[in-house]
Amino acid sequence: MIAKIGGGKDTAGLIRYLFDTKKAKDHTDPHLVASWDGFAPDPGRADDFDATKRLLVADLDLHVKQARRLGRAPEKHIWHCSVRAAETDRILSDEEWADIARRVVAATGIAPDDDPDGCRWVAVRHAPDHIHIAATKVRADLRTARHWNDYITADRELAAIEKEYGLHKVVRGDRTAAKRPTRAEQEKALRAGQEKPARERLRATVRTAVAAASSMEEFVHLLSHLNGVLVEVVYFPSGDVRGYKVAAEDTTTAGKEPVWFSGSELAPDLSFPKIRQRLEAIDRQPADQPGRRRPNPWYQATAATERIPHRLDQDDDQASQAHLAAFGEALDALPLLTPQTLRTQLREAATAFERATRSRIGAEHHHTRALRGAVRAMVREPAPKDGAILAMFLDAAILVVIAAARWHELRHHDQQVAAAQETLHHLQAAYDQASVEPLAALASRRPPRQVVDRHIRQLRQVVPEHVDQIIEDPAFDALTTALAEAEAAGHNASTVLAQALTQRTLDDAHSPARALTWRIHRLADRHVPGPRTQAVTRAHHIAVPSTAPRPEQSRARRR
Repeated sequence: MIAKIGGGKDTAGLIRYLFDTKKAKDHTDPHLVASWDGFAPDPGRADDFDATKRLLVADLDLHVKQARRLGRAPEKHIWHCSVRAAETDRILSDEEWADIARRVVAATGIAPDDDPDGCRWVAVRHAPDHIHIAATKVRADLRTARHWNDYITADRELAAIEKEYGLHKVVRGDRTAAKRPTRAEQEKALRAGQEKPARERLRATVRTAVAAASSMEEFVHLLSHLNGVLVEVVYFPSGDVRGYKVAAEDTTTAGKEPVWFSGSELAPDLSFPKIRQRLEAIDRQPADQPGRRRPNPWYQATAATERIPHRLDQDDDQASQAHLAAFGEALDALPLLTPQTLRTQLREAATAFERATRSRIGAEHHHTRALRGAVRAMVREPAPKDGAILAMFLDAAILVVIAAARWHELRHHDQQVAAAQETLHHLQAAYDQASVEPLAALASRRPPRQVVDRHIRQLRQVVPEHVDQIIEDPAFDALTTALAEAEAAGHNASTVLAQALTQRTLDDAHSPARALTWRIHRLADRHVPGPRTQAVTRAHHIAVPSTAPRPEQSRARRR
């Protein structure tokens, strides 16, 4: 159920609208279902509609007129709340709507339970799926009703009603979502031929700049050099930076100022102090040194991303929130680094996951230095020519989004769960497209049959419960190539397999062979350990799959 709350100063006008059946075509049978005392006159059931309507308005305004004589009546004395059921809900009876109305006015402070001086109110049902509650905000003791935060209290009560009545549970937020564009902003965008209002376009632009910047100075520089964006830095009298404002150039009209938005007006986490806090938590990438191989930032970002699901299973919620925010920045940067054919899906994924990066839990950003530093290094590198690198990152990203949905669900963050689920849809589509060519290239280099048979024996030894599924997987040829190339680089195939399995379970993998392929492909790029280290590592990891509890079992025991 959804509540919409407003106000006004014309009692007669509101009652006229609620009982109108001529102009409002969906007003099929307007009538009262409840009132402050149960005896209010009902114009919808009276022979003389006009006379009864005047009686109802007079009764509702009684205390308002008394308070007005004393100069104590509020100018806008009307409280108006509509409560609508979901399309999939059953049709509620008048008695059920009456109970809902009483609970809403009690919860919001309009007419608290067991308070004889509560405000006067009526609940009008003029359509099957919703009611309107009209109240005057002056109590019988001529004080104004205390109904602060009425939307929150009404929404909380409606959540309880949904559960008790077995109705559709509305996805509710925690008031950390970015502000939605106003209707005027949306209509202005339509007139200008823009797909999205300026507020949403600027929000995406600023988030991309944050993802690419490594300092506040660079952040402001990037914004200032983007086409179509105006930037104004705000200073304290001391000369220190206080904040920033941005505007879209297309919102500027002749003779008028552009429409400016501060960072906090775009989103809670885009305020100047919060951006500065995040940019301070970045690992600086090492400079090139003669004779020393520079780490691939894509591999570093993938490794940091792969660790996030494990971090989310820990008990540190503030660290988990920081990891989700840092991962959101990685998604913001991806459209800058990927082929044109993937950018639409990746932008949609980043936009959707933006909601999942925020909650009431504060983030401790120092936990995420590695990922943030790697993402900034990725932005400064040429776009990768090897599609396998991107496919590896997207494979790891999908696991993060699944883990994020589970993390938010355990904390009853309904909007964030829905955002993660939408993100998964877009990321999966991007991954399916990005992985086709690199998987085909690997499969085309399939090793000889005797090598494949040896790898099958190794799989039976290391992962016996999944071996048949892996062999039948369309990506099996690519996996055998990855194992063969790992061996060619000096790795032991069984050891690399065991390492891949300890870092990711196959229980939730849509394609276990594909999941192992990218993991082994990345592990093979690492420095090859010496013979003694390989022997110790192999002896340890081969035992892990049969003795280590699955993540789900570990979580169950912790609960």
